[in-house]
Amino acid sequence: MSQIQEQFSLKSLNTFGIDVTAKYYISVRTKEDFQDLDLSVFDKYLVLGGGSNMLFTSDYEGLIIHNEIKGRQLVEEDDQQVLVVFGAGENWHDTVLWTVEKGWGGLENLSLIPGSVGAAPVQNIGAYGVELKDVCSFVEAIDMDTKEVRRFSNEDCQFDYRDSIFKKVRDKKYFITQVGIRLQKDPKPQISYGGLKALLDEWGAFDPTTKQVSDAVIQIRQSKLPDPSILGNAGSFFKNPIIARTQFEELLKKYPDMVHYPISDQRVKIPAGWLIEQCGWKGRHIGQAGCHDRQALVLVNLGRAEGMEILDLSRQIQGSVESQFGIKLDREVSVF
Repeated sequence: MSQIQEQFSLKSLNTFGIDVTAKYYISVRTKEDFQDLDLSVFDKYLVLGGGSNMLFTSDYEGLIIHNEIKGRQLVEEDDQQVLVVFGAGENWHDTVLWTVEKGWGGLENLSLIPGSVGAAPVQNIGAYGVELKDVCSFVEAIDMDTKEVRRFSNEDCQFDYRDSIFKKVRDKKYFITQVGIRLQKDPKPQISYGGLKALLDEWGAFDPTTKQVSDAVIQIRQSKLPDPSILGNAGSFFKNPIIARTQFEELLKKYPDMVHYPISDQRVKIPAGWLIEQCGWKGRHIGQAGCHDRQALVLVNLGRAEGMEILDLSRQIQGSVESQFGIKLDREVSVF
């Protein structure tokens, strides 16, 4: 088992590149390592995966548990499907590329999403018409209070838009160790998303392979989103709000070009990036914190930003959107 380190720098372990330290830090590489860890001696603790969905606003005065459990194992296979179990510490994009190389379909639309496999079910990550819930068979996790191992079925996970039981149940904390993903041998890629289909059509890929879909997603994301290794960011900072159709219809009278996606007869999703851009924030910055010039939904560290600068900027953006549209933006990023 790794040793606990003190005053450990987290700058390279969060994609915003915020220069903070953890009072204590430990790397966990097996489920047994975690079960042997005595958490009762720490005032607080936080599980860290890829560090891609969090914003540190100060030094962390507790224990950072870095989940580095690796592994890929094919556990079931038939003529149509495979079930592969991935360690929670595996890099998400590397995992997607591995499945694409195998010719297995299901994850290609989720290419280039930063983070780890273990973080994917927590957020129920999604992109271009696909969410993790569509392919997740089970999640294995350890109850952080009792240290008991539990397997959550897809239904048990209570997946919702950028949400799951691992976020909903506030009085329970789980350390995710493995994720089982079911993939298709004869995939039928989801290409209904307008921008994705347009690019594939441009390539002449009218019946695309999983690799073509993955390549297209990567090209689109790279054209819009900054590389965290060059410009610190956490991807989408806010969730796309879902509003009542009655509210949407009133807004449409004033903003006839409002981008929107019907969710049901009663609900409509509005892209947060569109709302932020209408409020004039795209490309603007305050100090070292900014709103990206190609995608307003992404807040960036221009070099030496502190976490509070980025948080303050996000609050100003929220205020602008609520004032102009009457819509409250919720953060997708967790703040510590």
